[in-house]
Amino acid sequence: MSETAEKNKIQIYTDGGCEPNPGPGGFGAVLMHSKKRKEISGGFRLTTNNRMELLAAISGLELLKESCAVTLYSDSKYLVEAMTLGWAKNWKQKGWWRKGERVPNADLWGRLLALCETHQVKFEWVRGHAGNIENECCDRLSSAALKGANLQIDTGYENKSDNAVRPALKEEGEPCWKCTTPVVKQKSKPKPGREYYFEYYLWCPKCNATYEVEAAKRIVDKTPTLL
Repeated sequence: MSETAEKNKIQIYTDGGCEPNPGPGGFGAVLMHSKKRKEISGGFRLTTNNRMELLAAISGLELLKESCAVTLYSDSKYLVEAMTLGWAKNWKQKGWWRKGERVPNADLWGRLLALCETHQVKFEWVRGHAGNIENECCDRLSSAALKGANLQIDTGYENKSDNAVRPALKEEGEPCWKCTTPVVKQKSKPKPGREYYFEYYLWCPKCNATYEVEAAKRIVDKTPTLL
C-alpha cells in the first residue's frame, strides 16, 4: 500500500447518549490512522440518544481535511442500518417524509449523507459495553461531555417544529403519503347540493388513499336559468 493510501485510511469509533432521553446529551469519537490518534467530544443541554449517535459520526468525519477511506464503528443499529441498508438515502429522495410523517433528525441525516459523498465510508456495528477498548473510550467521552458545564444548544432539536405539515400532492406520479406508491389521476363529477367539486383527484392504487388537488377545485355555477 502506498504512503498516500495509508495516510487516507482512517478508523473512527463513535458513541452518544442522553441522561434521561430526551435530556442532557453527549457524544464521543476516536479517530485513528497509522501515525495518529485523536479523541473528541461535545455536550448539549437538551437532545436525544439518536441525535448524539449521529452527531458523533458527523463530528468525526467533519475533522477530516481531505477525502479519506473511513471505517466507522458504532454501537447504534439506528445509525448503521440506516446507512448500510440505504434507508437514509431513500428518505432524502422522498423529501424527508416517511409514511406521511417527517423523518426524525433529517437535519443530521442530511449532513451525514453529504459527508459520505466526500469520503468513502464503511459503517460497522459493534456491540456496546462488550469490552471493545475504543467503543468503551467513546462511551466515557460522551458520558463526561453530557455532565460538563456550559452545554451547547442542539438547535436542530430545540427549534424543531412539532406541527410540520406534509406538502400537498399536486401531480400524478408523486408518492402516496401512506405507502409511497405513485398516485394516479382520477376524474370526478359535481355532487348535488355542493357549492364546489374537484374536477379530478389523486388516488393510490395500492392503499386506496385519495388526495384532493386545490388546482382542480371548481365552483358550481348556480345562476338561475332564464326561460
